[in-house]
Amino acid sequence: MTRRVDYSHIAPGAVHAMKALQQYTQSSGLEHSLLELVKLRASQLNGCAYCLDMHSKDARVAGETEQRIYVLSAWRDAPFYTPRERAALAWTEAVTLIPGGVSDELFASAREHFDEKELVDLTLAIITINGWNRLSISFGTEVGSYQPRQAHTLAGASASERR
Repeated sequence: MTRRVDYSHIAPGAVHAMKALQQYTQSSGLEHSLLELVKLRASQLNGCAYCLDMHSKDARVAGETEQRIYVLSAWRDAPFYTPRERAALAWTEAVTLIPGGVSDELFASAREHFDEKELVDLTLAIITINGWNRLSISFGTEVGSYQPRQAHTLAGASASERR
């Protein structure tokens, strides 16, 4: 895709705010591997090629298996996601596809695996990746150019270094 608008140049304050929210979610205490799965799943749902490229690379560098990345869109039928990951993925789908709503049953299921703060933090992570997806899709972020950092720096990287 060809870049339409350099949104980080046009609205640096807004991008700074997005990066601050990203930094908050990265340091929230939620597992890095869980956050990468959530970012990948939301990006699949939204069709964001740039974010899929970025987060599949980041997940691999952080130790995620190819198998779990490849099968993520069919996570309900695959045996290799934990109950906590399944709850997070179901929550991701509901929050990303919000017109479908978030049922009381889904909320109760998520609460079995996440305390209130974790669920708020997970929701903020989903909101953040959905925002990045919408910026990248709308304004044409170049796909394929992203290069991940090393695994030991990736998990601790600040939002200004990556999203």
